[in-house]
Amino acid sequence: MDVLKNTLCENYDVVVIGAGHAGCEAALACARLGLETIIFTVSVDSIALMPCNPNIGGSSKGHLVREIDALGGEMGKNIDKTFIQSKMLNVSKGPAVHSLRAQADKQDYARSMRKVLESQEHLTIKQGEVCEILWENIDKNTDPNSILTNGYSDEFSGNSDEKVTNGYNSDNGISYYSSAEKRIIGVRSYTGTTYKCKSVIICTGTYLNARCLCGEAITYTGPNGLQAATHLSDSLKAMGIDLRRFKTGTPARMDGKTIDYSKLSEQKGDERVIPFSFSTDPESVQKEQVSCWLTYTNEETHNIIRANLDRSPIYAGIIEGTGPRYCPSIEDKVVKFSDKDRHQVFLEPEGLYTDEVYVDGMSSSLPEDVQQAMYRTVPGLENCRIVRNAYAIEYDCINAKQLFNSLQFKNVNGLFAAGQFNGSSGYEEAAAQGLIAGINASMYILGREPLVLDRSESYIGVLIDDLVTKDNREPYRMMTSKAEYRLLLRQDNADLRLRKYGYKVGLISRETFDEICEREKLIAAEVDRLKNTFVGASKEVLTFLESVGSTPLTTGVSLASLLGRPEITYENMSVIDKGRPVLDKRVTDQVEIEVRYEGYIERQKKQVEHFKKMETRKIPADIDYDEVPSLRIEARQKLKEFKPLSIGQASRLSGVSPADVSVLLIYLEKRNTH
Repeated sequence: MDVLKNTLCENYDVVVIGAGHAGCEAALACARLGLETIIFTVSVDSIALMPCNPNIGGSSKGHLVREIDALGGEMGKNIDKTFIQSKMLNVSKGPAVHSLRAQADKQDYARSMRKVLESQEHLTIKQGEVCEILWENIDKNTDPNSILTNGYSDEFSGNSDEKVTNGYNSDNGISYYSSAEKRIIGVRSYTGTTYKCKSVIICTGTYLNARCLCGEAITYTGPNGLQAATHLSDSLKAMGIDLRRFKTGTPARMDGKTIDYSKLSEQKGDERVIPFSFSTDPESVQKEQVSCWLTYTNEETHNIIRANLDRSPIYAGIIEGTGPRYCPSIEDKVVKFSDKDRHQVFLEPEGLYTDEVYVDGMSSSLPEDVQQAMYRTVPGLENCRIVRNAYAIEYDCINAKQLFNSLQFKNVNGLFAAGQFNGSSGYEEAAAQGLIAGINASMYILGREPLVLDRSESYIGVLIDDLVTKDNREPYRMMTSKAEYRLLLRQDNADLRLRKYGYKVGLISRETFDEICEREKLIAAEVDRLKNTFVGASKEVLTFLESVGSTPLTTGVSLASLLGRPEITYENMSVIDKGRPVLDKRVTDQVEIEVRYEGYIERQKKQVEHFKKMETRKIPADIDYDEVPSLRIEARQKLKEFKPLSIGQASRLSGVSPADVSVLLIYLEKRNTH
């Protein structure tokens, strides 16, 4: 674009580009850590917009929301204030896969999050489009640690005497900064104003060079008809950042007054609501809930779709981008699962003050006339009226292999990325990355070590590690099956796992951290007490066992042993456990899980020990893989491309075999002995 003659110039610590779920978490983290932050959005009305499904959480995604909250993020608190239905999923299975999911009032969710941003000190909201990122080359002849003056050059620095002292991770010997070729010095908006800054976080979601497709009709807009961001891509390419095209889609919204609910199966929320945020008072979320509804497609629906596949942009070759495997369009479902005679369709209200209903399970890019015909074959939708047509959306994003686990670009100091721009999908995945990017942009500026969570301690760690180590060819979606240590990474213990990191970076208060430490002590003490308290075959014990349908005792056993029986719970065992202390339910729930699943938990802890050993085996930044003998060509290429920081990370690269890892370990051992 032509440079506009605009002499306005402002100074900030951090610029966040995009105010979706990633941008909100990133900006709040930076501002709460005391950094002057400005967040750009194409429209202030799109802050925390939910352009697709009207819910937060779900299988594995609920884990992410709990972890965001444990680290000091906002998503969990906001959905607790604005949900209209809440449900714990997978309760018939083990605790590892229990996941909370809540229907949101879309407008209320966005309005509430916007209010949080507006009320946050050190945070400025700006409606406008960032079209150019400003950077400068780094002089490689200069000491890599001394060149980082608070993350940007002296020309723009207000604190030139403050140097980054721990951008170099002293614990593992890996530099997140010194290998970069460039560093951030600011951004420029479409109107020509310059914003000098020390760090930039890109959270453009699906807006970057976006176009929406509904059959033959193509509009060059972002979601919901909002303005697309059309200028930034060229600036990113000029910086040496590789872009790709991904695609996602959304179903139609119906006028709820035209739906026949008598033909649908009602889906109610839980009687007792469990909040997402660990800081939310459980009593405050007990309220009247709305219902969702279940129906199904049928063969008539599928025949209409098959007859019009040539009019679908997906099958007509108009769409260039790759779509999400685990959230396919109804066209994809009909084609790829041709043996299925029906598919589930959930009708979900979009809010308390609108009649719009989201048709979950029938996203599409078919033309409007085909959409109306196919939707009206579904029981309950025979007379439906479409308020908003379904559409597919294409957008620019990156292959996240260009990022460190800190979510900073490998070749640009101070440039971070989060959300769908990184090739992921989903509000929760975006918010999790936004929080980490915001924390690490702050750590970069403050001269502190970045926060990098690994796969053994969080779903967020799994998400980011998968993004930066795998060549993801489609939008990435978090799933419980992707977490190897999911029994340890339950949604119920996210605060016990991660509060310490939130406290360490400065987003969690000392009071909250002390409470977690005290709870850990109480849990350990109660587990120990149950293991060392024994009961025998007394009349009282035998009567209790008979009442719960449990096998009678013939000899003495510990209370912990009894708690391992599926029909016995910590609560109902109270009748034979006279000496138990009075404990908070948050303590007793953890005690019951730890005792009941002790064998499985110990097995996973041993697996984690092995994993940690691999992660601590760091790979020097200056390694030349061409000098490593016996490496296969594919492995050599992948290692050069991804530049893994550890042996563990290298072992997870596609194309790197266990034999390649062994060769690499031998080479590093020899190198270290010389």
